[in-house]
Amino acid sequence: MKCDKCTKKECSKKRINDENERLVIDRKSSSTSDIDEESEFHKLANAKIFLTDCLACENCVTPTEGSRIAQQYQEFLTVLDLNQRCDESKHKVLVVSISPQSLPYFAAKHCINVADVTQRLSGFLKSIGVHYVFNMILAADFSLLESQREFVQRFYQRSQNQHALPMFASACPGWIRYAEKALGSLVLPHICTAKSPHQVMGSLIKDYFAKKQHLPPEKIFHAVITPCYDKKLEALGEDFYNSVCKIQDVDCVLTSGEVAQMMDQKGFQLTDVEPKRSDNLFEEISDVAIARHDGRGSDGFLEHIFKYAAKEIFGIEVKEIIYKTLRNKDFQEVTLEKDGEVVLRFAATYGFRNIQNMVQKLKKGKFPYHFVEVLACPGGCLNGKGQAMTESRKMDKDLLHQMEDVYSSLPVHLPETDLHVQMLYQEWLEGRNSTKVHEVLHRQYHVLSEALTSVDIKW
Repeated sequence: MKCDKCTKKECSKKRINDENERLVIDRKSSSTSDIDEESEFHKLANAKIFLTDCLACENCVTPTEGSRIAQQYQEFLTVLDLNQRCDESKHKVLVVSISPQSLPYFAAKHCINVADVTQRLSGFLKSIGVHYVFNMILAADFSLLESQREFVQRFYQRSQNQHALPMFASACPGWIRYAEKALGSLVLPHICTAKSPHQVMGSLIKDYFAKKQHLPPEKIFHAVITPCYDKKLEALGEDFYNSVCKIQDVDCVLTSGEVAQMMDQKGFQLTDVEPKRSDNLFEEISDVAIARHDGRGSDGFLEHIFKYAAKEIFGIEVKEIIYKTLRNKDFQEVTLEKDGEVVLRFAATYGFRNIQNMVQKLKKGKFPYHFVEVLACPGGCLNGKGQAMTESRKMDKDLLHQMEDVYSSLPVHLPETDLHVQMLYQEWLEGRNSTKVHEVLHRQYHVLSEALTSVDIKW
């Protein structure tokens, strides 16, 4: 079946499952009169995205979207170039935010600890012209806190609102893209409206940070380093566009692999880079903690929401969560019992085969879960195809296991008990009414095309 809006001439379910599929996008350098073609920043090999990297089911990215995705990387290089010129009117403050799931990639790749990785990445980025380098842990904190509150609110509204529960996690752009393009009204009302950590960080930079620096947000170019190709597509979303300033909250997404490629092409070895401290959004914090959230290599939405709901709704303090593996290791269940009755039933569903089974249950009205942490990549965010793939487009299992070990060794961060998080929340959003707060931290979902007549796609 050919896709109506596909960038390829031919596209079929069979081809989508082909690990050696041809390119969806072959990024080409865009020409501009302001750029010297011989600039050192333009000598990188073209980055490529395969159909197996695009998690938007069989409705591939449109030609327009493909072009804008391709331009992101080039725009980053363009800003670096323009900032080296004498014409300050074209200069921008270049800010890079690093996903916590990208750090284990560099740690495993270079056999160094995560704290060292953070400082050396900061050193490399600042050496090529980046002004500020931030850790995204605070953005993940905000996303988790908003998701917790929304789940409890939905739980109490479930008898009046048929779409209140189940609630699905909103952090994975591959899952969201699939829901918007293929599932429509069946799923969209059930997805948590809290922005992903990626987009919360965009709001923090273009709103909170811009005001602190007395900068118009359009003078800031914000790039995010992440394991995920689909974050490139998420950054283009209309809910993350400021129509007044005509800017995106995130201007550019670089995968971990693209940053590693950039370093290789420029002759850098991470272990030889002079370390520099990363920056802090909140000046009260002397240094940003190198930490992780509870969970299996992602941001821990299931664990944090489960523990919060257990205490908030049922008065039960959950110290440790016990997972029950069902169909496979990427489909696991967690339950809470009170007086012999199951009162909460959560699930973690990773990979599109498991997502398909979940959607089938929802369609048939046989859905037993209150909340599901949905991630498109089997194994979670550490297995993002922007960092866990070999040159032959296969999963690098050894590297993935090393990343999992690195990530699990990090201390667990609890935003619910972090005073600095609460202080930043108040400082950033003080004086705004509830509607304005919701606009900053939440989003809407849209049917991007007619939902497929069948959800029986075989993955």
